[in-house]
Amino acid sequence: MTDDMLSWQTSRFLELETSRSAYVVHVRPEQVVEIAFDGLQASTRYPGGLALRFARVVRYRDDKTADEADTIDVVRALAAR
Repeated sequence: MTDDMLSWQTSRFLELETSRSAYVVHVRPEQVVEIAFDGLQASTRYPGGLALRFARVVRYRDDKTADEADTIDVVRALAAR
């Protein structure tokens, strides 16, 4: 991630901020992010029950709306394969 991307990302997510706690900034679910990962594993830490292994941001998808983004059900189907 470049310094420019980190700066843009910080500004963008602060624009979408709805609340925050000590370590978490909550945002409106509007920005679609394309994520690549190397694998999936079961996890009790995350509400969806899965963790993405070696996840990384590929790009921000301004061509898609949040309604067009994949859901946890798509990720679960990938894990079931």
